[in-house]
Amino acid sequence: MKNIQMVDLHSQYLRIKDEVNQGMNEVLESSAFIGGPAVSKFSSELASYLKVKHVIPCANGTDALQIALMALGLKPGDEVITADFTFAATVEVIALLGLEPILVDVEASSYNIDPVALRKAITPKTKAIIPVHLFGQCAPMDEVLEIAKEFNLFVVEDTAQAIGAQYSHKDGSVSRAGTMGHFGTTSFFPSKNLGCYGDGGALFTNDDALADKARVVANHGMKVRYYHDEIGVNSRLDSLQAVVLGAKLKHLDSYVKARQSAADYYDKAFSNCEFLEIPSRVSYSNHVFHQYTLKTRGIDHFELQKYLMDKGVPAMIYYPVALHSQKAYTRPEYKEENFPVTNELCKSVISLPMHTELDLEQLEFITQAVLSYR
Repeated sequence: MKNIQMVDLHSQYLRIKDEVNQGMNEVLESSAFIGGPAVSKFSSELASYLKVKHVIPCANGTDALQIALMALGLKPGDEVITADFTFAATVEVIALLGLEPILVDVEASSYNIDPVALRKAITPKTKAIIPVHLFGQCAPMDEVLEIAKEFNLFVVEDTAQAIGAQYSHKDGSVSRAGTMGHFGTTSFFPSKNLGCYGDGGALFTNDDALADKARVVANHGMKVRYYHDEIGVNSRLDSLQAVVLGAKLKHLDSYVKARQSAADYYDKAFSNCEFLEIPSRVSYSNHVFHQYTLKTRGIDHFELQKYLMDKGVPAMIYYPVALHSQKAYTRPEYKEENFPVTNELCKSVISLPMHTELDLEQLEFITQAVLSYR
């Protein structure tokens, strides 16, 4: 049996090796390393896949969030509401821009932003909402969009963990994650469902004016070279990474199916396990399983993690400390009783290996190791 990894990028590379190597050689021969044909081609193909008008590539997912907020024209002191249970990058960019991050609790079913808590957090200073599609499943976007429309708020979707996921609206229409708000953003970090071999990111939008603004912001504030109309940043996707992403995009749906198959195996194995709760599936979104995250019951998730690691099964805890408890982001007005779901998740979640290359032998080994804990 191959060594088990949280993400097996090498085996995935071997499947697309010829296409990736050929594309990289073409970039090297052309020397079009920045903003070349490979970047344009990938951006166009991703826009077609997502059924969105504009894809603006950039250097990483954190930059994508920052560029989106800058393009929306938010000012220091404006409040931006986001979920408490997520990676710090989402709230980090809010603070970096001098905006006020406002954290709210998440739903117990999906681990995504709770619309009830979201509504309660809105003040006259609120200008935007960042729903995070966590672990591969969409946030409740119909409710988020209804609230945003009611209070005239911007919506920036953080879809770094859910690219390719589909959302079923109440009216019967279907949207891809990241295409429903004013902006969607994503990360192409290597371990993502669509990942490159370095850093990369992108923004998505159907708004022509916002797309133009985002492109300017991402390019030093320039629309015409050496004429700086906006305060901008330097954030670009390089051509070598675009080659990798273009090769992988062709396989993204099959990658999702492989992840879903592995998740189904886990679900069946753990469905009657007294000390674990399998991840729920919401009715309005499919799950693309960036992570397979269980909740422990009556056991210490750190002890289970150590037990599994000792048996050769990697396991991760995303996230052990809530954002509202982090030194950088805590606020005097945050009350622990306002974050019951997040606090419980931080004490109970554990994620098992999840990637496109898991085979039956590995899945059997992983599940038996987990079940042998008790």
